[in-house]
Amino acid sequence: MVMSVEISAFDKLKEDPELHDYLVRRVGKSHLRQRIGIEKEHAADRFGQGRTFIHIENWQTAAAVIRFVLKITNLSERGRANILNFQVRHNHVQLAHLPGQFDGLTILHLSDLHLDSVQGFPDSLAQKIRDLDYDFCVMTGDYLFRTHGAHDEAMEGLERLCREIDGEIYAVLGNHDSILMTKPMESLGIHLLLNEHTAIEREGNSIYLAGIDDPHYFSADNLEQAYDGIPDDSVSVLLAHSPEIYRHAAYVGFDFMLCGHTHGGQICLPGGLALAYNSAAPRYTGAGAWSFDLMQGYTSVGTGSSVVPARFNCMPEITLHHLSGDLHK
Repeated sequence: MVMSVEISAFDKLKEDPELHDYLVRRVGKSHLRQRIGIEKEHAADRFGQGRTFIHIENWQTAAAVIRFVLKITNLSERGRANILNFQVRHNHVQLAHLPGQFDGLTILHLSDLHLDSVQGFPDSLAQKIRDLDYDFCVMTGDYLFRTHGAHDEAMEGLERLCREIDGEIYAVLGNHDSILMTKPMESLGIHLLLNEHTAIEREGNSIYLAGIDDPHYFSADNLEQAYDGIPDDSVSVLLAHSPEIYRHAAYVGFDFMLCGHTHGGQICLPGGLALAYNSAAPRYTGAGAWSFDLMQGYTSVGTGSSVVPARFNCMPEITLHHLSGDLHK
């Protein structure tokens, strides 16, 4: 029997100096060393690393127990069917300083795709978003089902999805994602924002879209670097995988924060009551719209699923954020 050997991100960089140089140019040496170091030593840790103590996504025994319970209760097929029951949700956001040229701007928000979770998932999602009306798309991390290992299948699913998305795509990485995914994602035309920002321009006016690297597990986020250079009187939108840095994001000066990670609990009690969010942030930031200080936020319950391919009382979400200005300004 041939045993497959999982090659670490560190080993891949040693074997591919061209990729190493590409990533150094993109994120800098210190960021790359931090990311690769944690991916090499702690990618599959169940306890201790990151902002929460327990990482159920790395706990194979927990996944096996959940699958067993679903099987003996005859809920496996129902839970599996639910992961394709995509719900389109509309979130209306009023931003006081939004330039008139951006009034009515609509952002398509996808999060926690876990594209290699079940066969056919990318095709089903692509069909669902095909006829939606929006200006550009954002993705807030977690493209892989597992937190480590090969990402080829997930990137194939992402390529399939990108073919159905109209307009520009902006994205960040999550705790399931390797820094090695930067190059294949950017080769698809995705604007990956790794502690940086970009201007969205319309008729001589701009708003700013910033993104940070994963703040939950890798702690590779740098809000100050992402915000640096954004004019204080401009509208700024932050993409982050997790809501856990909500307080710092508000104090830095962001107006609107889009994130995911929590899956809304994924397997919830009736009424959508989540047993856990796997997040160190307050529960009110765990799903849907929320606010803190002067910043508004939105946490997607996720478009895909992790740990087990099943959902209950928490359907997968496709979000359309509709921006408008202050009617009284």
